[in-house]
Amino acid sequence: MLNERIKELRIAYKMNQIEFGKKLNVTKQSVSNWENNNIQPSIDMLIKIADCFSVSTDYLLGRDSKQYLDVSGLSAIEIVHLQNIINDLRNKV
Repeated sequence: MLNERIKELRIAYKMNQIEFGKKLNVTKQSVSNWENNNIQPSIDMLIKIADCFSVSTDYLLGRDSKQYLDVSGLSAIEIVHLQNIINDLRNKV
């Protein structure tokens, strides 16, 4: 699950393996190994990956299927706008 989530999020953020590796100060080979399930990132790296994508480590590990948006610093009106966009996207399917 971890390898799939890393790849899925990296692609969603429109990053190739080199760009993602640079963000984390690791090689493209490390990212490739994670995504191909050859090796697992360290606990410290898992936290960095979660922070990079603004997800929980539980989400990366498949223990939680929910993703969360950090809305701190936004007004109540801005949060409602985001919720409306999310609802519209859900109803679009």
